[in-house]
Amino acid sequence: MNELTSEMLEIDNKEALLSELMDQYGQEILQLVYSYVHNIAIAEDLTQDIFVKCYTSLHTYKGKSTLRTWLWRISINHCKDYLKSWYNKKVIVSETESAFMGVQHISVEQTVIQNEEDDRLSSAVLNLPINYREVIYLFYFQEMPIKEIAIVIEVKENTVKTRLRRAKELLKIGLEE
Repeated sequence: MNELTSEMLEIDNKEALLSELMDQYGQEILQLVYSYVHNIAIAEDLTQDIFVKCYTSLHTYKGKSTLRTWLWRISINHCKDYLKSWYNKKVIVSETESAFMGVQHISVEQTVIQNEEDDRLSSAVLNLPINYREVIYLFYFQEMPIKEIAIVIEVKENTVKTRLRRAKELLKIGLEE
């Protein structure tokens, strides 16, 4: 199923719809949230909160954008609210996790080299300011078109392009060091 339609929102069984949303978008949302909070345990908790919020807010979906875009907008706003929260600023979480990365079945040397490069790139992306990090993540990791990114983060398309260009410059500088 490529995209959930507005007819699906009329399903009497909201639990079935929520289950479908979680199956279709759960991993994407978890990765997005992780890109904001840098902690897998917190990302999992926030992802659950996002789907609860989605469940309680389904009646507000008007169909003006895709359901995926609507869900991403909720997710990004929830992450930004969390980052501004007292809890995030005052509570220290001791667990650290590396970014989500796939395992390749190649030689041990190549795997080690690839993992080191992936770690450097992930670290460089995660160290970018949030406005650059989110456009890099949405464009390259989620392969969203610039127009959809502009809708999701609520800025103009030219702003997205500028942030992408600046983020690439910052990544280049950071990776050359």
